[in-house]
Amino acid sequence: MKPLTNLRMSWRAIRSHKLRSTLTTLGVVIGVAAVITFVTLGASLQAGIIGDISPDDRQNIYGWAAPEESSNQGPLAGAQPVFTQADVENLSEQPGVRTAYGYTPIPSQSVDFRGERIPRQDAVVATGPPYVDADEIAEGRQFRMGEREAVLNPAMANAFEENVTVGDTITVTTFGGRQVNATVVGITEDSESRSPFEGFGPGPRVYLPLDPYYTEFVSGAQETPRFAAIVVEANSLDAVDRAKESTRTYLETESDAEAQAGDELTYQLQTSTELLGQLQSILDQLQAFVVGIAALSLVVGSIGIANIMLVSVTERTREIGIMKAVGAQKRDILTLFVTEAVIVGIIGSVLGTLLGLAAGWAGAQYIDIPLTYPVEWFGIAIAVGILVGVFAGLYPAWRGARTDPIEALRYE
Repeated sequence: MKPLTNLRMSWRAIRSHKLRSTLTTLGVVIGVAAVITFVTLGASLQAGIIGDISPDDRQNIYGWAAPEESSNQGPLAGAQPVFTQADVENLSEQPGVRTAYGYTPIPSQSVDFRGERIPRQDAVVATGPPYVDADEIAEGRQFRMGEREAVLNPAMANAFEENVTVGDTITVTTFGGRQVNATVVGITEDSESRSPFEGFGPGPRVYLPLDPYYTEFVSGAQETPRFAAIVVEANSLDAVDRAKESTRTYLETESDAEAQAGDELTYQLQTSTELLGQLQSILDQLQAFVVGIAALSLVVGSIGIANIMLVSVTERTREIGIMKAVGAQKRDILTLFVTEAVIVGIIGSVLGTLLGLAAGWAGAQYIDIPLTYPVEWFGIAIAVGILVGVFAGLYPAWRGARTDPIEALRYE
């Protein structure tokens, strides 16, 4: 049988049962779309994280003190406020270190401005003035320690219906219900995070002075404000290892933090590259899990194709008998039914890929991450659609090819 004739007969058989063929194709469409959507979102999220790591960030060393059992639970897991301002100043003088600063993330319920509330859990950071360099202030000035002042990034300043400007007052509400006011004295140039502990990306941020907000926000806070995390900037990329070693030596031998950490806490020192590797590993595992679940839809779709092909073989038993009676070979019957299944698989994979691209774009826009399409997965999706069609159609095609022509002609 000529290939063109084979394709024409297969397409005619599919069109003769539009509803059944559509429902069968829909299974493949949903399966491929789900896979493409999650792969696109995963690639976009990873690209966003990598894009937020600038060359200067790669010189940073992030440190915190936590119980040993928390060491593999991610950045800042189990971190305790143990670092003093004296520790930060002394770290700035260690070999290979250009500067150091500390901060304490404050879990907040919301940030309010003129009656409008923005729910944010990761928006507030209590720190010292060096955390946000004076050169990074686009409007106003840096906050002063001991004053009820705040510096915002543009993402937070523009998050409200009426933009926050220098001189306005905002209200921060913690999960315990405590509310404190702060006068905005500065707005930074950009919205990039200063640390992966704040969350990667241009999220809204409020920077408050450790004094007086530390004792008001941190449960069980001591009289001397202490940071939960430190950032040590190396002199250069080549000096990162040296700075990391000197930081650990100081913390374990001379620091104020050592008295607080004792034997119960261990110091975790990681570079931005190491933190990025951990996050990518977590994202890869999560993406593989989600894609695996989405791939189950393809299994369902293949079962649907096999089902419709088996029904088609049964309904067309007499037609198969006539084809064999006029000289059709087993391979012709086999090719005919496999072609039908492959057509359904290809159509489903193409439509599923397009739907997945649209869903991936919508998802990236919704969660505000840069869109990245994993091009290699488009070819994989088409190939999977073909394979699903081939494997799902093999048995029905084999069964149709084995049909006895005499019995088929007698079939009603």
